[in-house]
Amino acid sequence: MDDATKPAPGKSRWPRVLITVSVIVGALALILSQLPRGAFSTDLSGIGQGTPALVVARDKNYLAGAEVMDLINTIRPEYEGRVAFLAAHLGHPDGQAFARRHDMEDAIVVIFDADGSPTGRLNIPQTADELRAALDIVATP
Repeated sequence: MDDATKPAPGKSRWPRVLITVSVIVGALALILSQLPRGAFSTDLSGIGQGTPALVVARDKNYLAGAEVMDLINTIRPEYEGRVAFLAAHLGHPDGQAFARRHDMEDAIVVIFDADGSPTGRLNIPQTADELRAALDIVATP
């Protein structure tokens, strides 16, 4: 091995390795944070077709909607099969039109009964109990 390929005496490669690993982990975290949360259909045509629905407005440019979706996912198993969980995607023309009709912004939740009439509205719900209280009005066991 010649002198050009040998590391300088006293210099460790660990800082370079740690920086590289940190960059890779950071990039993966950023990518994973941008993935969809849960299976929220954006097909809003099912509202009023016999099943109550919870619709959350979601704008990917803001974090509140993603946090509300995570909160909804904590109670979702309790209502699965009795309530349709939907998202009004504010980056899509259909979601934008729906949001305008119902005066929704990112993280606003609107509950619809089986006939499609709005029965509740939550402005950025903070607890699972808030969601349960709104859903219990329309979701009969």
